[in-house]
Amino acid sequence: MPNIVILHEGMKKISQASFRSISGHVETHGTQYLLSKILFPQLFARSILMRARGCTQGMKKFVFIAIAVVLVGALGYQVYKRSGKSEGNPRQSQSAQVAVVTAPVERMMLKEVSEFSGSLKPSAQFLISPKIGGRLEKLHVDVGDTVHRGDLIAELDGEEAALQVEQAKAELEVSKATLEDSKNVLSLAQREYERARVLWEKQIASVSELEQAEAQLRAGEVKSRVALAQVREKEAALRAAEIRLSYTKIRAVWSNGSDSRVIGERFVEDGALLKANDPVVTVLDIEPLIAVVNVIERDYPRIRQWQAAVVTTELFPGREFNARVVRISPLLNATVRQGEVQLEVPNPGLVLKPGMFVRVEIEFSRKEGATTVPVSALVGRNGTQGVFLVDSSGQRVAFVPVQVGIVYEGHAEIVTPSISGEVVVLGHHLLEDGSEVKVSGKDQTSASGQTSGPGDGSRRE
Repeated sequence: MPNIVILHEGMKKISQASFRSISGHVETHGTQYLLSKILFPQLFARSILMRARGCTQGMKKFVFIAIAVVLVGALGYQVYKRSGKSEGNPRQSQSAQVAVVTAPVERMMLKEVSEFSGSLKPSAQFLISPKIGGRLEKLHVDVGDTVHRGDLIAELDGEEAALQVEQAKAELEVSKATLEDSKNVLSLAQREYERARVLWEKQIASVSELEQAEAQLRAGEVKSRVALAQVREKEAALRAAEIRLSYTKIRAVWSNGSDSRVIGERFVEDGALLKANDPVVTVLDIEPLIAVVNVIERDYPRIRQWQAAVVTTELFPGREFNARVVRISPLLNATVRQGEVQLEVPNPGLVLKPGMFVRVEIEFSRKEGATTVPVSALVGRNGTQGVFLVDSSGQRVAFVPVQVGIVYEGHAEIVTPSISGEVVVLGHHLLEDGSEVKVSGKDQTSASGQTSGPGDGSRRE
């Protein structure tokens, strides 16, 4: 019972220093004051009393725990108040100046260009096939070979066709002989008729004899016409046999374009048995080539025939190929809302090949003296796009909302407002409107540090 009274009296004395009072002391004098003036003496006095009066081990633990809770609460309260002050004034914990890199606002000529991707295809492509069936006796070309208009590509077995020509010639000779015989018969019938007519006029020959001579003349004329028709028939048969024989010689024949083309694919080998229209090789015209791109609905109305363009490919980095629009599809794909546009691409040295992936840049307009900043200067604050403009002192920045126009190759056109001076291109993620800055460098990739020719431009994205 006495031990409980002593413990009660000790806790009562500790509770006399309330939580807010302890916190006030800690805030005024520091944590050391709490430990040296309040808690440690209390702890020391209680420990002496405990030992003197034989307090149980459980009671000792209870006192120590109670004191520790009070101490931790006071320390936590002080930390909370100090952190609240720090959050309430974040600029006190930041550096007075932010190191940034700037670049000048410049005026330059920009070109509004849209970029499209597509692939190359031959300007002309067709299959060479036999018109008749037969065994392929010899193929004279292979993939990559250059062929000219009228060159012999392949030969079929022509023995049967040659025999048919000989047979047609023989039949034509027979028909010609028959025609000659009919002509002789007709001539004889004409003489007989004239003789019978003279004798009839002299009343020597009868009417029946005259009519018989006339009938023979008419029959001779009919036989002569039949023989002549047979000759013409055999002549046509001979021409057909000769054409069929010529079909055993497969040649490269086309009407438009250049006189030379290349073999793109080979489908058969020597000795193959072909049917009519079986493919043998593919002939391509790759000078010039055709670039096929799909233009989105937004840009489609701005495409015009003969419009200039620039074609590039990853296979030849840094090399540009001039092109022009030659065909525009009259309809848009209903699924993707894109229209097909074809461009003619000159291919000097035949370095470009069908099937290559290409990028096509088409210029829509150009603007002289446009106000530009590096793209890296553009930032967003509260849903507004703008730039941090350095003031005349060079030590403070202002956030200026801007309207961006053409964007291409690292430069953005500022449509409004009209600005000049230096803009921050590095370090603006730490800035707010009115922040103090320290310019630690100039951006070396700005337009002033580059050699810009009249062809440098800008792409609209």
